[in-house]
Amino acid sequence: MQRINVAEVAPEAFDAVLGLEKYVRANVEHTVLELVKLRASMVNGCTYCVDMHSREALGAGESSRRLFAVAAWREAPFFDERERAALALTDAVTRLGEHGVPDEVWDAASKVWSEKELADLVLAIATINVWNRIAVTFRSELPTDV
Repeated sequence: MQRINVAEVAPEAFDAVLGLEKYVRANVEHTVLELVKLRASMVNGCTYCVDMHSREALGAGESSRRLFAVAAWREAPFFDERERAALALTDAVTRLGEHGVPDEVWDAASKVWSEKELADLVLAIATINVWNRIAVTFRSELPTDV
């Protein structure tokens, strides 16, 4: 059972996060954005977001094979160099540990993404992590109309 509907209880805060969401949607390549959202949601165990982002990606034409492979992206042959760098960065930022993002992850990403693209990508990763934490903490319920 859902604990809190944050959009109703704290609408200004919800709108602020929604503003970040709108920014990243406008500035990060759609295919990469959906892979990043799905991967972070898997790492965070956010059922609500895994469901939403897999459905959105499928609706946008992404293959189910690639979406399933996001769970094991390192071994899967379906992702190009930019997507792999984005997924590695997603893992590092989502699992941000004591030592931060490893240099090898950052260096690989900076070889295939410009500074502006990296800034936008990190903002996208941060934004989905905020959404994941909201949905997991408040136990957001899956839609029943699908």
